[in-house]
Formats: sequence, C-alpha cells, structure tokens
Amino acid sequence: MRKTCKRGLLGAALLLAATTSSWSAEPVGPKDVVFEETIVKASLTSQPGNPAEGRKAFADRKLGNCLACHKNTEMSEQQFHGEVGTPLDGVAERWKPDELRAIVINSKKVFGPDTVMPGFYTLDVGVNVDKKFEGKTILSAQQVEDIVAYLATLKN
Repeated sequence: MRKTCKRGLLGAALLLAATTSSWSAEPVGPKDVVFEETIVKASLTSQPGNPAEGRKAFADRKLGNCLACHKNTEMSEQQFHGEVGTPLDGVAERWKPDELRAIVINSKKVFGPDTVMPGFYTLDVGVNVDKKFEGKTILSAQQVEDIVAYLATLKN
C-alpha cells in the first residue's frame, strides 16, 4: 500500500510539473497573437529562439526564403540575394526583437496592406489561396522565434 501511494504521489507530482512547466506550454496560435501597435512583445513559444536554426530557416527556399527579397551580407556564401526588400545588414540596430517578431509574423500590420512581404505566421493571406495551404502558416511559431533570434544577431 505504501509503495502504491508513493508511486501515485510521484506520478501526480510529475504530471503537475509537466503541465505547469514552461517547456510544455503550447505555442501561441496565429489567431491568438497579440499586436500592440506595431510590436509583438510576447514570444510565440516557451522556447527561446535559436539563431543557428533561424539562419537555416531564413535561407531555406521552402521556408522563410528571406533571401529572395533581402540582401544579407552575413550570408554571402548564399546565391541570389534579392533587392525587393531592404538590406538586412544591421537590422538588429534598427529594430528591437519585439518589432522584428511583429514584422515576421504579419508585416502588413506593421508596414500596411500594400507591402509585398508576406505574413509568415498569419492565416490572413488574401484570396485565391491553394486549398492545400488554407488554414496553414508559412512558418511555425518556433521558426518565427528562431528567425527573430537570428535577425537580432545582425549588427553592423
């Protein structure tokens, strides 16, 4: 009886720890992102952004594909830097992380509806969306945080 009770208490303690710890929290969904003017203060995840993973997603043509529009000298080994968007050299000195997060999540809320930059973590993507992309974001919440962490390293 005593062993069973100890196991039960241990199991309950582990369950409580798992449900209340920050590592088990669900990411903020795209519909639940809170914009305060042109910033998003709260992280989308309970995990800090990983700059190395953000760099990979930034360059990945099937994810962020940021190089399609932006020049980034830090990635000089990559080909075909775009010139549609502003160069991202020194971006961490121009924008704070909560501003960068807002821009990556939904640039139209920051720059206005006419910007060509897509929202990477929003379901508000316009009309005539291919059925396979309806209800999906381009990036996951963690990928947004990783890219923001990477952008925060880009100083002159």
